[in-house]
Amino acid sequence: MYSSCPKTGSGINGADPETLDPGTSVNIEALLPRNPPYRGTRRNPEGKKKTMKLYTYLNYGGNCREAFRFYEQHLGGKITTMVTHGEMPNPSEVPPDWKDAILHARITLGETELMGADIPPGRFQPMRSAYLSLLVDSNEEAERIYGLLSDGGDIFMPMEETFFAFRFAMLRDKFGTSWMILHERPAPPAG
Repeated sequence: MYSSCPKTGSGINGADPETLDPGTSVNIEALLPRNPPYRGTRRNPEGKKKTMKLYTYLNYGGNCREAFRFYEQHLGGKITTMVTHGEMPNPSEVPPDWKDAILHARITLGETELMGADIPPGRFQPMRSAYLSLLVDSNEEAERIYGLLSDGGDIFMPMEETFFAFRFAMLRDKFGTSWMILHERPAPPAG
């Protein structure tokens, strides 16, 4: 892509602006970054390509520790980080009733990283319009997890067979996290 460019007072494509005549054609594509950040990759200082990752971060109304311990115990997760407000620098500045609240937690569930924290109860609201979708490989596992997560929670769609899944349910657990539990049917062949 080429464009006509008047003298601008700055170098274009490495040319000295004082030597460019008005109307000189310049290659605009040469001005664009070769590896734009909006393509999901970037380069670190060593020049190695890095891939963008997207994680879910959940807010809890004071029960993040309990929720993550429950998910670790019943969903086979592994908590990799659990830091309280009392463990941050200058803990004397943290209100006493907030010292044990979770500042940042991270758990690995299957092939996914889930992060979370406690927020002030006055700001906390259960998840709305977003779900963690948990795909399992058997009806038995779907039913087991449904029983655990629905206990004390709100069921939006009871566990049942659908045209797209052997088992499917939608619920909000007792911690305020919304879930879709799915044992998928094989996708029909394309075309």
